[in-house]
Amino acid sequence: MIRKALIIMPLLLAASLLLAPATAPEADAWGFYGHKRINRMACFTLPPEMFPFFKRHIDFISDHVVDPDRRRYAVEGEAERHYIDIDHYAHHGEDPFSIVPRKWADAVAKFSEDTLKAYGIVPWHIEVMHDRLTKAFQRGDVDRILRYCADIGHYIGDAHVPLHTTENYNGQLTNQHGIHAFWESRIPELSAEGYDHLVGRAEFLDKLDAAWDAVIVSHQHVDSVLGIERRLNMEFPEDRKFVFEDRGRGGMRLYSRDYAKAYEDAMMGMVESRMNASIIAVGSYWYTAWVNAGMPDLNRIEQKDVSDSLKAVLRAEQELWEQRKNGYGRDHE
Repeated sequence: MIRKALIIMPLLLAASLLLAPATAPEADAWGFYGHKRINRMACFTLPPEMFPFFKRHIDFISDHVVDPDRRRYAVEGEAERHYIDIDHYAHHGEDPFSIVPRKWADAVAKFSEDTLKAYGIVPWHIEVMHDRLTKAFQRGDVDRILRYCADIGHYIGDAHVPLHTTENYNGQLTNQHGIHAFWESRIPELSAEGYDHLVGRAEFLDKLDAAWDAVIVSHQHVDSVLGIERRLNMEFPEDRKFVFEDRGRGGMRLYSRDYAKAYEDAMMGMVESRMNASIIAVGSYWYTAWVNAGMPDLNRIEQKDVSDSLKAVLRAEQELWEQRKNGYGRDHE
């Protein structure tokens, strides 16, 4: 019988002290700030056998959760790992989740690999990353454990964002351009310090079904995400909807705090709920990979820092992103 991970209250209370301060929002899922917060808090859902290792490396796991977003602007083939336009497969009011097979081989046979990649593969890619993480735990490979933990946390977080499950991902089909960054970057930046992240304990799960379940719940929120914003847009004049704030070298046009609060209140805590669901899911995926690997003793692979070779890879990816960050990926600005 698989032992459930235990939650420890002092660790959860300490989590708030380790959270980095909010930074400017990015145009990627959850923003850089939100993604980092999710991975950091997920560490505190783990059992005592795992927590010391994750605490030692919590900064790496949190900081590098944003690497997949950087890669999606620089590396062809990365972008489709962050979303699934599940409504593309629905016709005449059909349920798309009854149309798209959950097993990759079955989905390829039905739609072709090119079609699946064209409309996003996030639930299938989470399974791929989970298998890689399991093997890394089995081998005691610290570099790969840390990198895969960071990466899978990103993809899981993306699967919990409603706008990552629809072709109308940035409101471009309903004249709501910009809602993507508003929902997942601006709102967490303004409100996340007040969120309650006591989400409970990591649990063993079925990796394939869990990814699809996240997408299903996310997609159920799409109509509310778009509909509520349309209604508020009619109630707020332009000068109350937007403000200019100093960001770095100049000003930036952003949704106002009043508009963001009205939107979040109307959604009745949806952003906080999806963020918390991401946190427990990330911890549970890490925990499940560790269990499936045979619950190795992580204290025996203690490593104070990642290897020089991994550092070199990360530097190369950073340089590539800086050179070609507008090369691939969807526009969420």
